[in-house]
Amino acid sequence: MQAQIQLAALLAGVNLVCLLALTAVWARNYRRFRTTLVLGLLAFAVAMLVENALALYFFFTMQSLYSGDPHVQQAVLVLRALQLVAVGTLTYATLK
Repeated sequence: MQAQIQLAALLAGVNLVCLLALTAVWARNYRRFRTTLVLGLLAFAVAMLVENALALYFFFTMQSLYSGDPHVQQAVLVLRALQLVAVGTLTYATLK
């Protein structure tokens, strides 16, 4: 696996950890408050969890999908990094 794709896979793993924390907090909050806003946040976290889990699966099982073009690898890495910034900021604000 190429270095950029390995880094993208690592970032997807970090995103998963953050999203697991968000899911736990928002699930607890939904059980307590029963608001549609918290339910929406919980649905968002679950959807992003599934997306990142599938990304990790594809990184490790379909390496040929990303290995051909270095521009694609760089784009995937940048997108994973941007997602980490967004999810990391949201995790920080939620846990604070």
